[in-house]
Amino acid sequence: MRGLLLFLGGAIAGAAVTALYTPERGEDLRYRIKVLLQKKGILPVDKVDEFVDMIAAEIEEK
Repeated sequence: MRGLLLFLGGAIAGAAVTALYTPERGEDLRYRIKVLLQKKGILPVDKVDEFVDMIAAEIEEK
């Protein structure tokens, strides 16, 4: 079970990073990621903003 969760987490992070590198405004992209995570029920609604901000900060550092 833990392996599956790690795989899903990696897949989500990879998709988010890939999406953040597409030529689109940051605000629009963050909104799309947020909506997708909420629709899929991957993260609780109150944690989505925090997760999206964390991904964006990681990418901006690199």
